[in-house]
Amino acid sequence: MKETQFIEKKRLDIVTGKKADWKELAKDCVCFANSRGGKILIGIANYETMPPADQKIDENLPSYIKKKIAEHTINVGVNAKIITAENKGEFVELEVFFSASTMASTTDGRYYYRSGDTCVPLLPDELIRLFTDKPSFIWETRKTKIPATEIEPEKFARFKLNLQQSTRITPHIKNKSDDELLEHYFFSEDKLLTNLGVLWLGKRNDRAKLLYAPTIHFLKFDEFGQKVNKILWEDHSLNPIELIEAVWTKIPDWKEGVDVADGMFRKFVPNYEEEVIRELMANALVHRPYTTRGDIFIHLYADRLEVINPGLFPIGVTAANVLHKNVRRNPYLAHVFYDLHLMDKEGSGIDKMYQVLLSNAKPMPVPFQGDDYVKFTIHKRIAKTEIVSLINRANQEFPLNTKELISLGLIAQHNSISAVNFSKELNLPDTPNVVSNWMGRLMEWKLIIAKGKTKATEYLVNPDFLKKANFKGRTNLKRIENHRLEELIYQDVKIYGPTALGEIHRRIGEELPNNKVRKTIYALVEKGILQPSGNRPHIKYVIDQIG
Repeated sequence: MKETQFIEKKRLDIVTGKKADWKELAKDCVCFANSRGGKILIGIANYETMPPADQKIDENLPSYIKKKIAEHTINVGVNAKIITAENKGEFVELEVFFSASTMASTTDGRYYYRSGDTCVPLLPDELIRLFTDKPSFIWETRKTKIPATEIEPEKFARFKLNLQQSTRITPHIKNKSDDELLEHYFFSEDKLLTNLGVLWLGKRNDRAKLLYAPTIHFLKFDEFGQKVNKILWEDHSLNPIELIEAVWTKIPDWKEGVDVADGMFRKFVPNYEEEVIRELMANALVHRPYTTRGDIFIHLYADRLEVINPGLFPIGVTAANVLHKNVRRNPYLAHVFYDLHLMDKEGSGIDKMYQVLLSNAKPMPVPFQGDDYVKFTIHKRIAKTEIVSLINRANQEFPLNTKELISLGLIAQHNSISAVNFSKELNLPDTPNVVSNWMGRLMEWKLIIAKGKTKATEYLVNPDFLKKANFKGRTNLKRIENHRLEELIYQDVKIYGPTALGEIHRRIGEELPNNKVRKTIYALVEKGILQPSGNRPHIKYVIDQIG
């Protein structure tokens, strides 16, 4: 059992003996109460799946834990009981209830939130967002007055057919009765449809009464910014899966693209790939707050596509970490999307978009959060058509996973990229081995090579693989070896000295990373080949005649 958004594990000594840390436990309880509730398994270590086999729990401990949590928290409800594991060891299951209408805090006035499998403090502006977001936490499962029998038979039949065709569902679920399926996916409760049930299976009039059912506006603009086409989906006759299908099939512009050379053949690269469009729409529908009014807008310009969704990112998610952070605002809707193969993974498909775009030599998606909306921008420009063939060749020869494809595509677009810039481009967290984890087996398979060490490491596509793939990309200076760069700088200073670093950089080639040019000049100074004159920021370099 792993720690998740709803499960936390703690050693028994957090509530017993001299090491008891009630403030730490109270913090975790506040996290769960302000999120969607959860369970803390006290007596199971972080990396263990069961308690020690000989561990026994005092029968009075659960009530004592409840008493101490009440003393250290505000607006937190809990229940505690002793559980016997399969190995006969005992632990305490502390269930924390979701605080739906109030803000939970510690008694010293601290607020926390559960983000993924970690507990994070809430900043003042996030407190306001959380208070606004809380109604959406229970929107999916809130019961309506509509009987579960008042569903559209065709939509339910299609839903069941999609379940049968899914490879992500066990036979046990596929064999459930109609009533059991409705309850399993939280479409109904006590014979009444939930909001989620109305959204997916309800009749048009009932869906239109939801606060707030999604509507979609497609607007196309020409190169002068003038509107030339408009398509609306706002009559509430379609459920989420039908909306995605309509957006893909009813907009003719998705069929446009270019042919690029791929060996002896030609490969059609659409301006906007089907996987990207579907992932954008799936994320827009899954992650929007359904308690907030607002339409989904698809803006198609001459050079880019923008998808604008009402509401902000979920707490804990930003434009910088959206590739790595997976927080589900509507977990039950996300579960349906995942089971029906509408999302690449439960809760997010952002990495899929990165993979597809970089594999087709296009810029990465650009996320942006406004005052009350989130926007994703997709550019249609292909940076280098030769990269498309290169990635296709690599993908045919090696079983590349998503991270490896993203890494290879990013390195190929830059020709050469430092470890620092690689991390910046993907907004990677500053943790050990994070770059090598993304590179995966690329170096083992000799698809890429590395020069230098630690943060100064430069990654580039292996020249041997480029020759093998008959890569016809343009030559530039990013791959230049250090001794050749030193000679290039020496000859430049010999002709134009005394000269500043920036002037040297512009003359020898601006495609070279600035830090690489700077380090090479410093190295030449240390070797006594160049001599600096003047004071910063006006230092100029000349040939050291003595050296």
